[in-house]
Amino acid sequence: MNIISLENISKDFGFKPLFSDVTLGFEDTDKIGVIGANGSGKTTFLRLIAGAETPDTGKITRSHGKSLAYLAQNPEFDDEKTVLETIFASSSGVMKILADYEAACLELSKSGGEEKLLQKVSDLQHQLEINGGWEIETNARIILDKLGILDTSAKMKTLSGGQRKRVALAHELIFKPDILILDEPTNHLDADTIEFLEEYLRKYTGALLLVTHDRYFLDRVTNRIFEIDRGTIQSFAGNYAYYLEKKQEQEELRSTEGHKREQLIKKELAWLRRGAKARTRKSKTRVNAAKELIATPKEAAKAGLEIAIGSQRLGKKIIELTGISKSYDGRKLIDDFDYLVKRDDRIGIIGANGSGKTTLLEIITGRIKPDSGEIEKGETIAIGYYDQESRDLKEDQRVIDYIRETAEYVTTASGDEITASKMLEKFLFSPKSQYAVIGNLSGGERRRLYLLKILMAQPNVLLLDEPTNDLDISALVVLEEYLDDFSGVLVVVSHDRYFLDRTVDDIFKFEGGGRIKHYGGNYSAYLEAKERDAVDSRSNSAAVTSAGKSPSVQETAEKSAPKKLSFKEKREFDEIEVEIPKIEERLSAIEGEFAEFATDSFKLNELVEEKTLLTSTLDELMERWLELSERAHL
Repeated sequence: MNIISLENISKDFGFKPLFSDVTLGFEDTDKIGVIGANGSGKTTFLRLIAGAETPDTGKITRSHGKSLAYLAQNPEFDDEKTVLETIFASSSGVMKILADYEAACLELSKSGGEEKLLQKVSDLQHQLEINGGWEIETNARIILDKLGILDTSAKMKTLSGGQRKRVALAHELIFKPDILILDEPTNHLDADTIEFLEEYLRKYTGALLLVTHDRYFLDRVTNRIFEIDRGTIQSFAGNYAYYLEKKQEQEELRSTEGHKREQLIKKELAWLRRGAKARTRKSKTRVNAAKELIATPKEAAKAGLEIAIGSQRLGKKIIELTGISKSYDGRKLIDDFDYLVKRDDRIGIIGANGSGKTTLLEIITGRIKPDSGEIEKGETIAIGYYDQESRDLKEDQRVIDYIRETAEYVTTASGDEITASKMLEKFLFSPKSQYAVIGNLSGGERRRLYLLKILMAQPNVLLLDEPTNDLDISALVVLEEYLDDFSGVLVVVSHDRYFLDRTVDDIFKFEGGGRIKHYGGNYSAYLEAKERDAVDSRSNSAAVTSAGKSPSVQETAEKSAPKKLSFKEKREFDEIEVEIPKIEERLSAIEGEFAEFATDSFKLNELVEEKTLLTSTLDELMERWLELSERAHL
C-alpha cells in the first residue's frame, strides 16, 4: 500500500536550489536509504517527509491514521529531564501511562514496598492492560537493554554525545511507528550497537526512510535507494549493492551516449560547412536540428572530491608508549598499555562508547597527560589529529582565511604547488563559497573543511577520530583512496565497519577495565577471530563438562557451522512453544489479581516481583525461540 506520496515537490533556500518537480511514492514495506553529496538536501528531504519543513511547491500526502517518528541528526533535549522522561515523552496516551508506570516502579524499588506506591503501580498496570501497553513495555525493555541504557534516572545534561544519541534512538524505536525516519542513526554508536540496530531494522515491519554513510548498513537494511544528485531524486529498486551496479551501468551508458553525441556534432558541423549541391538547398529542418544539437550544453560532469596532498618524511623513531595508564572518576580506561608504533602501521581502534578510544588519541597528541607511563616521539613526526568535535573550527571566520592559517600553498603528492584557494576548489568549495563564514556551512561541509585543514599541514602520522561522521559516501570513497597511498602512520577510531575494512591492517579493541586487545587484520578479520574465540570458549566448556575429554576437530567444525536443529534442540523448541503461552496466560492472570488484592500490600509486592521475573523469562524465551525458529527452516 502506498503510504506517502510526493507530487511536484520543489525546495530551495534562495542561494541554493536543492531539488525541483520531484514526484515519488513509497510503500508501507519500503526500507529506503537516501544518499547524496553533503549539501545536496538529504536532511531537508527527510524533514519534508516528517513535516518539519514545508515544500516551496507541490504537496506531500500521508495515508490517514499512520503514525510517524523522526530522529534528527542532532536531536534537541530538555537537559533538566531524566532519561526516562525523555524516552517516554509523547503526546500518546499509552506512552504517558508507560512513563508513569516505569517511574512508579523505580520509586517502588527504592521505597521498599510502600502501600501507596503499590496501589499506584497496580492502577497503572490496569491502564496498560486496557490500552494494550504491555507489548510496548516489553519492546521498551529489550531496546533499552540492547542500547545499553541502564540508568534511566540520570539527567540528560550529564550524558555524553553517544549516550544522548542512544536515548533519542530509544525514544523513536519503542513506539514502533508506521513510518520511521532516521537521519544518520549510526553516528556516535559503537559497532555492537550498530549491529543490534541493523538487525532490528531488518525485521522492522513499518516503512523506513534513513540517511546514513554506513555502506554495510545500507546494504543489509534497505530494499530501495533514493539518490539526490544535481537537483533530482532518482529511485533504485534494490539495496546499496544493486544501486552501485545500476549506477555503473548508467555511467557507462552516459559515456557511450556522450561519445555518440560528439561524433554526431562533428558530422553535422561538417555537413553545415559544406556548400549545397548545385540547384539544391540544405533542408531547413535539418539545419535547425543541427544548430539545436550543437547549442545544447553538455551535461555537467559530477563534481568529485580530490585529495592528492603529500606528506613529510618520516624518520626511524616514531612513537613509543610504555606503561600508559589513565582513569577517570575511579574508572580505569587504559591499564599499563605498551606499544611501539612502526613506520607502516595502519591501526583501527574499536570499543564501546566511553571505553577510552578518544582518550588514547588525546594522550598520543599530548592534549591529555597519562596518570602513569611514558611517551617518546621521534623528531621527524608531524601529527595530524582529526578530532571528533572539529574543535579547531571558528564560527565567524571565512573559509579561505581558515585554510590560509595553515598554508598559502601546498605541495601535492606529484610535487606540484597548489594555492589554498585551488585546494578548496578540489574539496568542492567554489570560489564564491570560500568567502562564506564557517557558521553557515552544513555539518558535512564543516567536516570536509576540517579534513582539508589537517591534510594541508602534510602530516606523516595521521590520527582520525570518527572520520566518517557527517561525511557523504563519495567523500569517504576518496578519503579511502587517499589513505591507500598515504605513506605515513595511520591510527583511526571508527565504528564504520566498511571504512575499517578498507583502511586498516590491525585492530585494537578496548575490552573494558583498561584492557586493550590486539587483533591482526582488518575489521572482518577481527570478527572472524572473535567468532573463533567464542567457538574455542564453548568447546573448552564442553570439554570440562565431559570428564576432561577434548572435543575432536570434527566436533569443533560441526559446532561452528550453521546446521538444522538437533533432536535435543527440536525438543527444546517444542517445549518453548508450549511454555510461552503459559507465561503469557499467567501474566494476564496477574493483572486480574492486582485488582483482587488491591488492599493487600504484601501480596501486591509478591505479584510485582513475580510479574517482573516472568516478563524477563518471557523475553529470554522469545529470543531463544527466534534463534531456533530460523534454524528450524534451514
